[in-house]
Amino acid sequence: MENNNNGVISTPRIDKVLYTGKTHTTGGREGKSKSTDGRLDIRLSSPGSTDPGTNPEQLFGAGWSACFMGAIGIAAAKSKVTLPEDFYVDAEIDLGLSGVAYFLQARLNVHLPGLSTEVATALIEAAHKTCPYSKAVRGNINVETKLI
Repeated sequence: MENNNNGVISTPRIDKVLYTGKTHTTGGREGKSKSTDGRLDIRLSSPGSTDPGTNPEQLFGAGWSACFMGAIGIAAAKSKVTLPEDFYVDAEIDLGLSGVAYFLQARLNVHLPGLSTEVATALIEAAHKTCPYSKAVRGNINVETKLI
């Protein structure tokens, strides 16, 4: 984030777009969503329902955890740390209420077997600073990162 002369914090502008994911969604939480390239074609359902399909919270968790793993990989490469083949990230995205307003909160549980707690924690912290999803939610939702 940048601070202009008026004390207003603004988000940096992208200098070069690397990729644009495009989707078309109809029917909201009980609808369908499809990517314009046809690689994603899913039914949507409300959280907790028995209807077939997934929900936005699961999709957000899948995208964020995949991106977070990439950010851990970049941090590991910079630190010359070899990541274990069986490392993973479990994302938990909560949809909840505060008064009458809906909010999200999240937990990213990271499994880095074979690495010391200090090294693993440093990689998680670095990833959380650089992952675009983490940046997007920073200051907007409660997020907990945890080494498991």
